Amino acid sequence: MTAEHARLVSAHAAELVSEAARLRDEGHGAVISYSRKVFIPLTRLCRDVCSYCTFARGPQAGVRAYLTAEEVLAIARAGRDAGCTEALFTLGDKPELRYKAARVELAALGCATTIEYLARMCELVLAETGLLPHVNPGVLARDEIAQLREVSASQGLMLESASERLCARGGPHFGSPDKLPAARLATLRTAGELRVPFTTGILIGIGETRAERIAALLEIRGLHERYGHIQEVIIQNFRAKAGTRMEDAPDAPHEELLWTIAAARLVLGPAMNIQAPPNLSPGACEALLDAGINDWGGVSPVTPDHVNPEAPWPDVEVLRSAVAAKGKVLVERLPSYPQYVNDARRWHAPAIARAVIPASDAEGYARMDAWSPGLVATPALALRPPKRSAYAPLRDVVAAARGGAALGENDVVRLLTARDDAFHFVCAEADALRRERVGDTVRYVVNRNINYTNICAYRCTFCAFSKGLASKSLRGEPYDLPLDEIGRRTREAWARGATEVCMQGGIHPDYDGNTYLRILETVKRAVPQIHVHAFTPLEVTHGARTLRMSVRDFLRALIDAGLGTLPGTAAEILDDEVRSRICPDKVTTAEWLEVMETAHTLGLRSTATIMFGHVERPVHIARHLLRLRALQSRTGGFTEIVPLPFVHMGSPVYLRGEARKGPTFREAVLLHAVARLALNPVFENVQVSWVKMGEEGVRACLAAGANDLGGTLMNESISRAAGTQHGQELAPAEMERLILAVGRRPSQRTTLYGAAAGEQTRRSYQAPALSPIAAHRARQPA
Repeated sequence: MTAEHARLVSAHAAELVSEAARLRDEGHGAVISYSRKVFIPLTRLCRDVCSYCTFARGPQAGVRAYLTAEEVLAIARAGRDAGCTEALFTLGDKPELRYKAARVELAALGCATTIEYLARMCELVLAETGLLPHVNPGVLARDEIAQLREVSASQGLMLESASERLCARGGPHFGSPDKLPAARLATLRTAGELRVPFTTGILIGIGETRAERIAALLEIRGLHERYGHIQEVIIQNFRAKAGTRMEDAPDAPHEELLWTIAAARLVLGPAMNIQAPPNLSPGACEALLDAGINDWGGVSPVTPDHVNPEAPWPDVEVLRSAVAAKGKVLVERLPSYPQYVNDARRWHAPAIARAVIPASDAEGYARMDAWSPGLVATPALALRPPKRSAYAPLRDVVAAARGGAALGENDVVRLLTARDDAFHFVCAEADALRRERVGDTVRYVVNRNINYTNICAYRCTFCAFSKGLASKSLRGEPYDLPLDEIGRRTREAWARGATEVCMQGGIHPDYDGNTYLRILETVKRAVPQIHVHAFTPLEVTHGARTLRMSVRDFLRALIDAGLGTLPGTAAEILDDEVRSRICPDKVTTAEWLEVMETAHTLGLRSTATIMFGHVERPVHIARHLLRLRALQSRTGGFTEIVPLPFVHMGSPVYLRGEARKGPTFREAVLLHAVARLALNPVFENVQVSWVKMGEEGVRACLAAGANDLGGTLMNESISRAAGTQHGQELAPAEMERLILAVGRRPSQRTTLYGAAAGEQTRRSYQAPALSPIAAHRARQPA
């Protein structure tokens, strides 16, 4: 033991807690987490005879050794219905090695071992309820850990102590072969080798010394430094239980619990997740927080703590209040902690990764609302005035943004991860800035989407719109619009009051740059006055390459043919780490920015977009926003920023279980607010997509910094292909009803934010129904 660790042994808790809390804040900021779980005691038989345990018991006449599948599912379903995300399986160590009753019952169940039956029940619970299994089955062999990895999100084994002394005759672990430190450490080590997110910890007050606690923590630290798999360390205090050999032993003193938590933080460092069960220290939640924990462990609204049945769970709101009193925010997590969720393909078996990722939010915590972009669902979150104390840490960042300063990446991430009162503060400040910058007018453009083909040679994993030439998919057939149909739709759009046609499509393998020029010529022949907002940087680069022209020269040709502005789509996330996963063969970040900068220098303005809520993290969004800001500061060519929440339902990357269900409602609203702040003053307009956000989402975003509703669209097909339920057109009367309902002034605009012509405005309010769209199937290859 080092001199520093020897100093810890002799220190009072009061000497350590301040530094421990500082380290906790360094590693976890304001977040204190917990897991909402249900406890499933699969069997209470155990081959060990620990002196303090009331969970384990011997066979009893008329009592089954194992829960049946029906009993397991009944508990799991109750947990699911109560909003749990985790199914914690608790059970004794390998009872079949001691009890004939266990062997007989396992044989009747068609299983050779308890672990085999546990794996079967984990698979059943995940399939039937969606709850993510976490298993605590004791000491395991390598093949058993590997078997359980296939069906569980995480595993756990309390080290309890690294002291062989406690296993000697008269010690609490005497007669318990699975409590030998070497056996338990071997399980922890093998779990690391197999990349299993793993929970462990120590039990204090059972006769160990402070030095022995430090020794156990150092063993845990060494394994984590080697494998990176220890996701949390529990500091559990012994409480004597009637009917055990240690029923007369004193409970672990509160001072010793606080000392051990603080020492664990100092030994294990800022990033480690350290928890102390709140039900074992009633009334002491704030003291535990002061000592350096960042997690409460599992709290169940359905089942008791079967290991400590005398200690009821505190109400979650009690924990929330204790956390808020310390200026923190309570966040629900999954059984796998964020750092493992965010790298799920490495840390989880494929089937588990496919379950974990959609259950998570952008930071890797539990997804807490049923809302997703494009779904007609009422979000649970409503904006409200924040409490002053909760957002103090963000005050300087927001003040700098409102003053027009360029924020750093870390500051933008802090804004993007705001929760509870800090979230409401950021939204309120963004709306105040919106009022200062652009007033109370909310603008929209009457336009028509013309997606001229859904055939695409690219394989973007997020896209449910594009199809191969001969393929069918969830929605619709491959099509390629004839030029005369593009002209017809343009004329109809003008007759219905449109001032713009917005055109983009797949990258058809037969298209070249001349195709895009012919499309422009067709539109301008049909209606010379209409503004053409068309062609993403991907189409621009494709057209230039096929004609062997520079991007600059091809853009000049497009302008001469009638192009008015560029849509800022194909940006997705401007970070190549993300693009390598969702659009690996598309334009790179640098190429997208280069096309836009070239267009701006030619006087061609554009929108800017960000599609978020799939595989990216807040840091990627921050980089995207800062890259847009840097380009806008040079060119001033962007007319607006358009956050586009990912619509997941028909997306291939989601259907493969590799993406989230779009952003949560909090994340979606917050990005509009952060865009207003982080892009101030170089961006004037923040647009909210009614197709993605729905009416309630539009209301929230208009109160969080947005000032534009985009277009009426007439034919929205890209989001519809992905599964949105919000319709294909929002007529001017509906646009204005929505704007007036939030106390703002509606105004029709042109693409470049001029006032819409009076005659077109009049037509837009009197527009007849759209003509039926005829099918234009692509010719099949010979």
